[in-house]
Amino acid sequence: MTSRFRLLPVALIVACAAAGAQAQTSSMGNSSMNRGAERSSVLPYTHDGYFGLSAGRSKYDLNTGPMGMESDNSDTAWKLYTGGFFHPNWGLEVGYVNAGKARRLGGDTEAHGINLSLVGRAPVSEQFDVFGKVGTTYGRTRTGGFSGLGVQTGKEDGFGLSYGLGARWTFNPQWAAVIEWENHRFKFADGNDDVKMTTVGLQYRF
Repeated sequence: MTSRFRLLPVALIVACAAAGAQAQTSSMGNSSMNRGAERSSVLPYTHDGYFGLSAGRSKYDLNTGPMGMESDNSDTAWKLYTGGFFHPNWGLEVGYVNAGKARRLGGDTEAHGINLSLVGRAPVSEQFDVFGKVGTTYGRTRTGGFSGLGVQTGKEDGFGLSYGLGARWTFNPQWAAVIEWENHRFKFADGNDDVKMTTVGLQYRF
C-alpha cells in the first residue's frame, strides 16, 4: 500500500477527534443556545455525526487450491469509520476496512480499502435500532506465495459492491455498542471475490 493510502486511517481518526472536540467545546460554551439543535457531522450535508471503531473476524471466499493443501481463510478484521444523517432514517458512512490475511499455497493474501455506504436505520425502541447499508469499497489486495493451481499472485485494486446489516444499542447519549455483518467484493490477482466481516465495536456520537 502506498504511503498516502496508509495515512487514510490516521486522517479519519484526526478528523473525527477534531470534530468531536469542537462539538463538545461548542456544547459546553453554548448549552442553553444549542438545546434541540442538530449535532454536527464530519460529512457534508449531514448531521447527528458519529465515529466508530470495530473489530472481529473476516472470512475470505477464495480458491484455496487442491483439497488437502494447507490454507486458512479467516483472520482478525477491523474498521474505523465516520457517518452522519441527512434524514431521520437515512445517512452516509465512510471508513477504512482491513480484512487481515488469508493463507493459501504457501503465501498470504490480504485485502483492505475505503468504503462509502448509504445507511438506512429503523428504530426498535428508544435505545435500540437495526440498520442496513449498501455501497462500494475501493479495495487494494496483495496475493503472495506460488502461482499456479488456479491461484495467481500479485497486487490489484478497484471498486466493488459492499453491503451489510447490524444492530446498535445506545447505552448513553454519546456512546453505543454495535454488532455488524458485512460483505465486501475485492479484486484479487486471480479474480473478484467476496470477503465477509463480522465485527463488534463502539460508536461515539458528537
